[in-house]
Amino acid sequence: MHILDLLVLLCYFLLMVGIGVYCSLRIKAQEDFFLGGRSFGKLLQTFAAFGAGTGSSDPVNTGRTTFTGGMSGMWSVMFWLFVTPFYWITGVWYRRMRHLTLGDWFVERYESKWLGAAYSIFGVFFFMIYGSMFFSAIAKTAEPMIGASLSVFGNDMQLQYVLIPVIAVVVVVYGIAGGLAAAYFTDLIQGLCIIGLSVMLIPIGLEALSENPDLNPGGDKSGFEVMHDQLPESFFDIIGSSAAEFSLYYLIAIVLANLTGIVVQPHFIATGGGSAKTEYDARVGLVVGNFLKRFCTLGWVLTALIAATLYADVPELVKQPDLTWGYASMQLLGPGFRGLMLSCLLAALMSSVDAQMVVGAGLIVRNLYVPFIKPQADERECLWAGRLTGIIVVAGSVVFSLTIYDMLGQLELTFWFPLVFAAPFWIGMYWRKASGRAAWVTVVYCLLFFFVIPFCGPRVFSGWRDNQTLMTQTPHTRTISQEVVSKSMLRRKLSEATAKWTAAGAPLSADDKVAHNQNKPRRMSPAKIAVPGPDGMVEIEAGVTRVAKTSEAKSIGIYWGKVVPTDENTKPEVIDTEQIDEFTVRETLAYPNGTKFRGEGSLKLNLLFYKPLGVDLAAQSKSSLNALALVPKIVMPFLVMIIASLLTRKNSDEALDRYYAKMKTPVDPDPEADRQKLAAAYADPSTCERVKLLPSSSLEFQKPTAEDVIGFIVSFVICFAIIGLAFWITKIGV
Repeated sequence: MHILDLLVLLCYFLLMVGIGVYCSLRIKAQEDFFLGGRSFGKLLQTFAAFGAGTGSSDPVNTGRTTFTGGMSGMWSVMFWLFVTPFYWITGVWYRRMRHLTLGDWFVERYESKWLGAAYSIFGVFFFMIYGSMFFSAIAKTAEPMIGASLSVFGNDMQLQYVLIPVIAVVVVVYGIAGGLAAAYFTDLIQGLCIIGLSVMLIPIGLEALSENPDLNPGGDKSGFEVMHDQLPESFFDIIGSSAAEFSLYYLIAIVLANLTGIVVQPHFIATGGGSAKTEYDARVGLVVGNFLKRFCTLGWVLTALIAATLYADVPELVKQPDLTWGYASMQLLGPGFRGLMLSCLLAALMSSVDAQMVVGAGLIVRNLYVPFIKPQADERECLWAGRLTGIIVVAGSVVFSLTIYDMLGQLELTFWFPLVFAAPFWIGMYWRKASGRAAWVTVVYCLLFFFVIPFCGPRVFSGWRDNQTLMTQTPHTRTISQEVVSKSMLRRKLSEATAKWTAAGAPLSADDKVAHNQNKPRRMSPAKIAVPGPDGMVEIEAGVTRVAKTSEAKSIGIYWGKVVPTDENTKPEVIDTEQIDEFTVRETLAYPNGTKFRGEGSLKLNLLFYKPLGVDLAAQSKSSLNALALVPKIVMPFLVMIIASLLTRKNSDEALDRYYAKMKTPVDPDPEADRQKLAAAYADPSTCERVKLLPSSSLEFQKPTAEDVIGFIVSFVICFAIIGLAFWITKIGV
């Protein structure tokens, strides 16, 4: 990296540490450290929600999926969009809870410090997995800018093993010092950096497109026109097909899973509204902060489309599309600005991890250390315990990042991991009969069916792997299509042909190279190339020539991570050929009859629910199977929780009356006035019944206010406006 880039990074790190030291001087109690004294208004709550929900993985994931699949790749991040309106409602919950952690909520609602402890362990592991995704992303982005390895004390080390620990140390230093206040003030700065990141490359990239003589030889096209001229039309489809990585069905399932699970993500007790001064501040901050991210996503998508146009012929990106963002930054930005871009990505990482570290520390201190280790711990001791245990959260994220280092795998874990505690939370919020025992039954069910049986069962009962009734697979197909070449594909083919030609010529003698040079791939015009073929040079013209494209969809094990023949020498054979249309042929392959199979990986237990229903899972695409797998994970815990609650005794009326009275009592921003309002509600809980939607029932739904309804509707309108904006972007330059 250039010295200017290093100076920018150094200044950024020093600024973050300085903010942490400054905020540390204002911390006197646990509430100051874990929730910033509940003193934050709309601005800081907005950027706290924006920062916590926006990680360095987001632009990187968007860049990868857009580079490979076009605009439908935006759903790798945009799947939260239609969850956002519900934040207008949930933001009030976290403020009215008046707790320091969500573990405290489980303790109060279910009268069980053990349930609070179980939740805190879950929360810490969730933060580790979620944070690991951000660390992985920053390393992948920095790789094209810094290099794949660094020399440390004379030894070459892979970049991630140096960069990730260094960043973790900086986060720990300012987060431990200043607590949530430091996290929020840095989130404000980092949020502005992230917004800058989202638009920084767009004007530069569009100018590079319009001024590129190879892409725009006449110089008369705008950057958007060049993109439409170069990229396939499918790159401008908003919704992918059922075979796409994020199909419509999978997106719907993800939205439902996220809506169900987001409420128990531990940092929501702070960034979700619990640290706000008022309930309205909580609502506005949470919703506006998340909508900011949705708008930024469109900027990331546009940047990735620019990169897909400019660098369609870069073999490195074709092999590793995760590097798209870093490569584009390296090529388009000059010295100093590359460091600024890396600082912006660091900001995205730090703004997420810092809040998670503080909230994770709160879970450990409030729901493990004090209840079980030292109940008499004073404020000072709890503060230091919080500072020290925050290191555990960040260290865990680093370990997961360095061991998994697969952002898509980490992302998919976060879809269903929160569902373990989701049903006890949702049902406990609205149903008095939800019991602590039922909550435990539900948590145990989720642990068994989501983790223990799928992962441990096959290792204990090895015969499961040879059970042939569990060897169902999707068809293995090979599609050969004669595809019209786009200009970006033309450039990629020229690049690939040139690489092969160069490699083939390296060992040749001088005499042989004379003949070899006559078959050198070359560009004949902006829309035509000539490449070596079996019978001499072959001309390929964009928009005219059709070239064979073979795509193979290998069989997917329905009930196992992978299904393989027990005899590894057995190979699939073509059993059917279908002419789809004039230019497309599909071959179906299968192993010979009588082939024995073996399951590998983990058991997909949730798909077994469909077996007695007669659902033809083998006919589904990978994306549809992922969607179907999420449905039991969403629905079954709720059924288990409801049935178990009906069969067990509810919690004490005194505790329930006190809890629901609190949740019906609006927060007063003046702490003393708020305590008096709560005391009055506790003294006579019946006074709160007027806001209950179904009086004299066990259901605790509250009557919606005008603010509830209007805010919710406006939020949904904004969701569709963002989708409309995405469609409008696809039409620019047409």
